[in-house]
Amino acid sequence: MTTHDPIAIVGGGPAGALAGALLGAGGKKVVLFDEKLAWEKPCGGGLTHKALRQYPFLTDAGCESNAVDRNLVERNLVEHCELIGPSGQRVRFHMQYPVAIFSRLALNGLLLERARRAGADVRQERITRIARSGGGWQLFTPQHEYKASHLLLAAGARNPFRAQFLSPISPDDLMVTAGYFIPGRNSLMQIQFLKGITGYIWVFPRVDHVSAGIAGKMGETSTADLRRELERWLEDNNFHLDGARFFSHILPSFRAQTFASLEVRGEGWAMIGDSAGLVDPITGEGLYYALRSAELCANALLADRPDDYRVHLEEELLPELRLAARVCERFYRGEVLGESVLERMVSLTAQSSSFRELMSDLFAGIQGYRDLRARLYRILPAVMAEGLAGTLRLPWNDRRGKSGSPEFATGPFAE
Repeated sequence: MTTHDPIAIVGGGPAGALAGALLGAGGKKVVLFDEKLAWEKPCGGGLTHKALRQYPFLTDAGCESNAVDRNLVERNLVEHCELIGPSGQRVRFHMQYPVAIFSRLALNGLLLERARRAGADVRQERITRIARSGGGWQLFTPQHEYKASHLLLAAGARNPFRAQFLSPISPDDLMVTAGYFIPGRNSLMQIQFLKGITGYIWVFPRVDHVSAGIAGKMGETSTADLRRELERWLEDNNFHLDGARFFSHILPSFRAQTFASLEVRGEGWAMIGDSAGLVDPITGEGLYYALRSAELCANALLADRPDDYRVHLEEELLPELRLAARVCERFYRGEVLGESVLERMVSLTAQSSSFRELMSDLFAGIQGYRDLRARLYRILPAVMAEGLAGTLRLPWNDRRGKSGSPEFATGPFAE
């Protein structure tokens, strides 16, 4: 094995494909393996304003002017969101920065095409075995054997090779999802929080179908129970499953103690994206972390300073994820002034324009967890004043609207 051997990437999702594109563009020899290549992964597919700002080629304005990019970058820009508390209380609000919702077939296809154009050798093959040999690696498929100087694992939470480098992911660090791709068009993103489940139901409108799913911590409830809960909700909310495709999937949802001892690289190898567990334990968002971890890892390899990958993760991504893991239980099961955090969040979104602006920034990804408390304290007087003013406008004998939403939720989508 010599340094003339290529860098091998196992996994062609967003993390692996972007790493391949960046390494190829930087002059490195790259071979990328994925058994399926571009495929429709079971997830929402939402990219925040923060992600689009970091990777402008994902918007029409930033794409190369050719038919391939124009076709593959197809996405739905969603500006309105509905939050639903466990009690059924609802509020809709406008997001200042739209969420771009992609089909994962389209997103992965775009990123893989960029990797090809950058010079990466993209192979639709299944890696069955990885072995250390000298200073490099041997990778085996059913038909071939390959050599590599460095190895990037980007094969998701079910990565079969993780145990070869690190301890397997504990069931306590996983989230189960189940859902449907439902034909039809929609323009409203919906999030329904549930009693007794560390997770939520989502409805993400894509270009020509809706991704509707449910997520919960592994061990809290079975996939079958999650599926039944989702189907009841879809029926109650007038979604029809004629022609829909079912899916289920597993996502990392690391606990605080797992993030505290997280390892992402070793001699000659690194993990990026879901393989490394870089997913927000509160929201389940993984796309931004997949792309950013791929970029940080590629930059470290291009500079011939592989240890920098871990350093930059510690500086940028891991503090947010560790804080999310510490407060996840309180977010889903805690109380504020005698009411659950989730119900209070929905009611404050309805009552206060200042709080709606905060929620808009959270969905955009430009409001992080680390300075969230400081902002809440800063806007608290305005939130209290707006809530009081809204209450005084209501008839004293009828403080809630017929739908269960506060009547002072204003705007074109107010209930």
